[in-house]
Amino acid sequence: MRLRQLLLAITLVFTVAISPIQTDAILAEDMAIIVEVEGDPNKWKAYIEDYHPFVEVIHVYDTLLNALALKGKSKDLYDIDKEDFVRTIHPAQKYEVPNAAHSPSPIKPPKRNVNTPYTGKGVKVGVIDTGMDYSHPDLKRNYKGGYDVVDFDDQPMETLPTEGMPTLHGTHVSGIIAANGEMKGVAPNADLYAYRALGPGGVGSSVGIVAALEKAVEDGMDIINLSLGNSVNSPDWPTSIAVNKAIEMGVAVVIANGNAGPDNWTVASPATSVKALSVGASITEIKIPYLTIPLEDRKLPLQMLVGSPEWNFSKPYQLVNGGLGKEALPDVQGKIVIFKRGEIPFSEKVQVAEKAGAVGVIIYNNEEGVFQGGLTETTSIPVAAMTKEDGEWLLQKGKEKWAYTSYQLVKDKLAPFSSKGPVVANWDIKPEIIAPGVEIASTVPGGYQELQGTSMASPYVAGVLALIKEAHPDWGPNKLKAAVLSTAKPFKNETGSLYQPIEQGMGAIQTEKSINPEILIYESRLTFGKINEGVKEKKVDIVVENRSEETKKFRFDYPHHESGVVWDIPQTFYVKPKEKKHITVGLRVNSRKLEKGLHQGWLTLYNGNDEVYLPYLFVNETADYPKIDGVELTLSPFEQDKFKYSMYLPDGAEQLTIDLYEPESLRYVKTIVEDEEVKPGMHEGIINRGEFVENSYLVFVKIRNGKTYDSFVTEFQNFPLQP
Repeated sequence: MRLRQLLLAITLVFTVAISPIQTDAILAEDMAIIVEVEGDPNKWKAYIEDYHPFVEVIHVYDTLLNALALKGKSKDLYDIDKEDFVRTIHPAQKYEVPNAAHSPSPIKPPKRNVNTPYTGKGVKVGVIDTGMDYSHPDLKRNYKGGYDVVDFDDQPMETLPTEGMPTLHGTHVSGIIAANGEMKGVAPNADLYAYRALGPGGVGSSVGIVAALEKAVEDGMDIINLSLGNSVNSPDWPTSIAVNKAIEMGVAVVIANGNAGPDNWTVASPATSVKALSVGASITEIKIPYLTIPLEDRKLPLQMLVGSPEWNFSKPYQLVNGGLGKEALPDVQGKIVIFKRGEIPFSEKVQVAEKAGAVGVIIYNNEEGVFQGGLTETTSIPVAAMTKEDGEWLLQKGKEKWAYTSYQLVKDKLAPFSSKGPVVANWDIKPEIIAPGVEIASTVPGGYQELQGTSMASPYVAGVLALIKEAHPDWGPNKLKAAVLSTAKPFKNETGSLYQPIEQGMGAIQTEKSINPEILIYESRLTFGKINEGVKEKKVDIVVENRSEETKKFRFDYPHHESGVVWDIPQTFYVKPKEKKHITVGLRVNSRKLEKGLHQGWLTLYNGNDEVYLPYLFVNETADYPKIDGVELTLSPFEQDKFKYSMYLPDGAEQLTIDLYEPESLRYVKTIVEDEEVKPGMHEGIINRGEFVENSYLVFVKIRNGKTYDSFVTEFQNFPLQP
């Protein structure tokens, strides 16, 4: 993809609405972009300064990328694109963090540092996020600098109201790591550096994420936290590759696993990085509200929206159907309004109900599954989310009835929104560890606020790594990672069974135990890959390090027998003091005797009376992972007659077609793409804009592998070309 596709002021995901008049305006605007170049970027910096005087070279990247940050008017940047040395390899995938109402709560700031003498002193932690309110009294002592790749300056402040939709996410994340005032973070004496890669509303692109990552590496960070993500489950997405390289250069990188659970395969880049420490969210302790209707045997769980006051009702209330919330409501004084998600923001729905006198709001999903949302405006009434199924049932059964609220105390459980693995293509187990991520109080501009998400779990782990790094300054990323994984404690679900490996990885972090462990286990997640057919033997190696002064005896507990699966593991082995021992775990699979799909479980390794649960995973022939992912259609303002399409195909395709249909009648219009023998990974191509005659279509992407077909359907809006 060339520079033209990186001008993201006009790049859209399947919603293209650019007229020639708009294009002229865009060409006259000032823009800041990053382009990858062939060869030495410093050489091309000098060339641009000599031959393109209206383009400013803001920064040179030569660590993770060979790239230049440029600023100028679009028409001048377009001239740069004509140079042969300019190339780009990063599609501008959208990255974002949940946005929330800026309403600091009158909460008591927590003191998170645990029972340890270590405080992260001397450890440099970089936070790649929405910036940081470094004037906050609990952060200014530890703030040491950073960079803003949105505005390209050294002031990585959160987006202010005068600059667009304000943000607070990076400040909240930073406080969890190293607040040092009235609130105490996990590592209250660590040095904090902020790298603003997400702008107004908490939105940015993969290009900015990679640029911020490179700047943090250049600045000598020991640990980097990324509480952000996109929707693409791919191990070789550019951000994941850049994270891997940063780790190879000696920086530990911790990444939020995502909030798209509870479905499988919902982990997304950059948490898909093979080398990074990906973190899911757990519930430390929470009171979950449930709605019930008299004489109906059903309890409906409520998921509070970020920025909402607490749902704390003790008496019944009547329910009112508010539709989509686009119109004013009649008097609903003292009632709960139920809205359907969609068409207008959550906060606008809530304002309609609040103005009409409602005491609370429920927003049910407009598609299957749960959702996690946030409010952009402050509200005085509680707002909760509900599944589509529960919401529709409640409207039917609760009409003209009273709804009662009951509460359930939940402790040490997996958060339902926490994204699950595995990663497609390499079948890696993600997340690798879980940490507290529900109702987490931390710093925000102007005070403190509770938020939830894997965004809050990731900085907790980053703070723990800072404690370990202070205790062991010579430990690199692999050893830091092994310390937290080797000492994790797997959680059990409501039935008393262990959560699946793709839900929790090695389990919940145990801070004190991770700081000075006697035993370290490297490559502790046993990923055996994909079994295509017949009988296959797979082997993986783990490394056991004994840091103690005495010989340790280990033994495996064989898993329950399963037809078609035979394990080859040593029953007993010894590791001498200060020794590292390589242990091979073998697996023989008879594909014909097993169901197709995902197979996972646990091997138990005993060290005396201590036990470590090692998660394992393999895929037999195929599974229900997304066969088409990351679909994008982009328009260049400089080539109005061209669209570019891209998608991620983990299995490739023997045949790929893209068809257009009329949105109302569903009548087939034409086939615009026909490709064969598409290789696994990213697939890109060009479509002439003349193929799109009408203003709207349904775009139907279909792939075939053997006798199996998979498809992806989306709406498409287009302005026809004007003469």
